[in-house]
Parts: sequence; structure tokens; C-alpha cells
Amino acid sequence: MDSAEYERKIAARFATFDQDGNGYIDREDFSTAAKAVLAEFGTTARSEQGQAVFAGAEAFWQGMAGIADVDGDQRVTREEFVTGAAKRLRDSPDRFAEIARPFLHAVLVVAAPEGGGASPEAAARVLRVLGTDPELAEQVAAALDSDGDGRISEAEILTAFAGYCGVELPDA
Repeated sequence: MDSAEYERKIAARFATFDQDGNGYIDREDFSTAAKAVLAEFGTTARSEQGQAVFAGAEAFWQGMAGIADVDGDQRVTREEFVTGAAKRLRDSPDRFAEIARPFLHAVLVVAAPEGGGASPEAAARVLRVLGTDPELAEQVAAALDSDGDGRISEAEILTAFAGYCGVELPDA
């Protein structure tokens, strides 16, 4: 991978987390993501599922801040993301996915309240409300069902998230 491709991938990862597009990642971005998912599925914030989504978002933010907020100002700049989070994403995408697990698990419960995993349609809805282009959301959601059973399990989501986060450095 060349440096231009690496930069493009890092920019895409950063934009995924910077929900409001203000140039940094903070607690509000994770709260915004939680609110968007709950609104999409008609789940109230005060419900058990809603509280789990917000708690998962907070845990995810704390994990992100812990690995990337170098100056402790409770925001992760693009530079901090590149030097902190991206390095961790690259070095240990599975470990980073574990930081996201509480949020991803809670979102899965909201998207598939009947259990047994989310449908590709529900996964596409989640991706769209989190800012993924609608056409791409459909493609990604279909690909998430790696075993072809028509349901997307937590394990499939975590594996895909770790893969998405594993950004390789360009060859030096």
C-alpha cells in the first residue's frame, strides 16, 4: 500500500468516528452515534436497550480516548488518531474491536431484538445512520453475513470491525 492509499484509509476511519465532522473525535460523536441508532429503530433512550447502547458508546469513547487522546483534552484530533489510534488499530485490530464490543453488542440487540443476529437489512440501516453511503451500506451489510445464514452474528460483526480497523502502513 502506498502512502496515499494509507492516508485515504486513515481519513475514512477518522471520518467514521467524527460523526459531526468538526475535525475531532469526542464523547459527543459517540453519543450522536448512539442517538442515531436508537432513533432509527424506534428505541427509547430510557429503555434497557437504549441505556445499553449509551453505556456501550461511552465505553467505546473511553477506550478510544485511552489510546489516542495524548494531550488529555477529551478530544482526539486527526493527528492523535493517526499516531495513536491508527497505530493500535494496525498493531492489534482484534484488541481494538474488543473496545467496541459493548457498543456493537448493544446495537445488535436493538437491531435484532428477536435475537439470533441481525438481518443484512437491519445492519444496512445501522451503517446508513452512522454515515455510510446507502449503496455501500447495502454491500457491506450483505458481506457481513460471512456464513451465509441470513443473520449477522456478534462474532461476524467483531471480525469485520477488526478487519476494517486493521490499516496497514505503506511500505517504507
